Amino acid sequence: MKVLIATHNLKKKAELQRILTPLGIEVVTADDIGIDLTDVEETGTTFEENSLLKAQSGCDESGLPCVADDSGLAVDCLNGAPGVYSARYAGEHGDDEKNNDKLLAELDGVPLEKRTARFVSVVTCVFPDGKKIAVRGECEGKIAFERSGNGGFGYDPLFLFEDGRSFGEFTAEEKDKVSHRGKALRLLADELEKII
Repeated sequence: MKVLIATHNLKKKAELQRILTPLGIEVVTADDIGIDLTDVEETGTTFEENSLLKAQSGCDESGLPCVADDSGLAVDCLNGAPGVYSARYAGEHGDDEKNNDKLLAELDGVPLEKRTARFVSVVTCVFPDGKKIAVRGECEGKIAFERSGNGGFGYDPLFLFEDGRSFGEFTAEEKDKVSHRGKALRLLADELEKII
């Protein structure tokens, strides 16, 4: 089965490919098939809405089943922020350093036990026949007081997993086993296997 991944984030693309390819799913990008995908405006107020917008657009434009992810970080003491605005929390889309700096500033003075958070990923697959699959994965942790590790992307250097390491200190394989996106993609694979 050939599935289009709708993302411009090269690190997210690599993560999606690592998890889906071993399941027998041929993962392609817009570049692979020679099309330009519309950069969908994320107007939804939930991860589910934004994931569906991107997957529907990619399916409509390519004629292929399309997988899209919307993910982010929800910090409890910030009432779930940055949430769906995670990639543009500091104002500019995709500036990981500024987003991390803003998060650290917002949590200044907050003790570790109150810095609980979770990464959320909603992955949606839309098929040309109109069928839709949406799955959600979450990963609990806490927000560190400073960055650690050079791996991952986004808030990974600040996100402390239960073993005390940040996702920035995980290998890609370690992260895939426990991450929000890894969980969501495994759920998606289970659903895809039912219809392939």
